[in-house]
Amino acid sequence: MSNLLAWEPWIRVAAFVGAFLLLAAWESWAPRRRASFDRAARWPHNLALVVLGTLLLRAVFPLAAVGAAALAAQAGWGLLNTWPVSRATAFVASLVALDFAIWAQHRMFHRVPLLWRLHRMHHADLDFDVTTALRFHPFELVLSMLIKVGIVLLLGAPPLAVLVFEVLLNASSLFNHANVALSPRVDAWLRWLVVTPDMHRVHHSWEPRETDSNFGFNLPWWDRLFGTYLAQPRLGHQGMTVGLHEFRDPRELRLDRMLLQPFAATQR
Repeated sequence: MSNLLAWEPWIRVAAFVGAFLLLAAWESWAPRRRASFDRAARWPHNLALVVLGTLLLRAVFPLAAVGAAALAAQAGWGLLNTWPVSRATAFVASLVALDFAIWAQHRMFHRVPLLWRLHRMHHADLDFDVTTALRFHPFELVLSMLIKVGIVLLLGAPPLAVLVFEVLLNASSLFNHANVALSPRVDAWLRWLVVTPDMHRVHHSWEPRETDSNFGFNLPWWDRLFGTYLAQPRLGHQGMTVGLHEFRDPRELRLDRMLLQPFAATQR
């Protein structure tokens, strides 16, 4: 267990860097949409934001969700540490339950006005590419980690399952935010298994009905099951507008302006 905790940050970093570089190269080679802004106008600020958020999370939660899972396993807390289930069952059940919890949390952040103020910074990006996946306000990251730790303790998820889930979630989030072109046939097949870029891009439309759809990051089933699935944007992927009506000024792409967006006096 101690080895897993020691290697956890490095496993996450290696998986993140590998996925990010692969998808950034894919975007350059086969972009889905023409970018509205040069990478130099957005990427340094989005990347600085993820560094700031990661440092804050590590300061507040040194052992993160994997540490919470290790604590639950040691103390015998949580449903899966109480019920007589096999390791394989606990592993798979944890992956599915955590994914549903993240989907439900995402939907809640859209429905509750105070939480939307934090989350809307993610939607205020004026382009949609792999760095949009990194664009979350540090306060939202801390609140999300509090929720995740609570779910892990309640569930009693195995530490390895939590680590695998977080690595998969990070990689799938980078993938479904990437500005990459997939053939319609491949996309139609793939979105039954994972959230594809075309599926998630609908969620970043500035039309409210489209913004409030396709909440999944990893598994695509929850949106279909709960009626929030929307196959395509009304104006198509080339015609849709990415972002929010309230934040159209290019200066809002800067790091300082992003950090202040939750406090801006605008209404949805």
